[in-house]
Amino acid sequence: MFRFIRFGSAAVLLLVSAFASWYEGSAILDNPWEWTYSTPFSHYFHGAVQEKNDILELDFFIYASKFQPLFPVIMVISSIYLLITIGYLFLKRKKRWFAWYLLILGGGLLLLSYFIFNSPTLGGQLFFYIWLVSGGLCVVFSVKTYYNIYNLPTI
Repeated sequence: MFRFIRFGSAAVLLLVSAFASWYEGSAILDNPWEWTYSTPFSHYFHGAVQEKNDILELDFFIYASKFQPLFPVIMVISSIYLLITIGYLFLKRKKRWFAWYLLILGGGLLLLSYFIFNSPTLGGQLFFYIWLVSGGLCVVFSVKTYYNIYNLPTI
């Protein structure tokens, strides 16, 4: 029962922080000098951004992450928690699969941290460290879980 309360709380926190991040990121519409640097999804799908209507709403999250990172950080942490919890719930009887799941999740988080390694903004630096630490912890717990399955001596 307590597990479902934690899961539901994390899901609600994710939704509230996503809405707040989306709202804060909508400030990009009033800052045309940032359109070249903070709209990667719009550039990918539409090419160069010339007007407000060219900006996709996904770019609101990028802008909020760069300049007002509180709610995006909460969103990412609750997402990571939910991913780990969902993986555990589905794979708790198959510990080897859960160890592989954690390893893949950790590798993905480490890869995300690599992509924003040299970010000049405070939000980019925060996300680098969050993804680096959480990816490293996922890899460590994956190895620990794998060692516990086969009763191997830990390092």
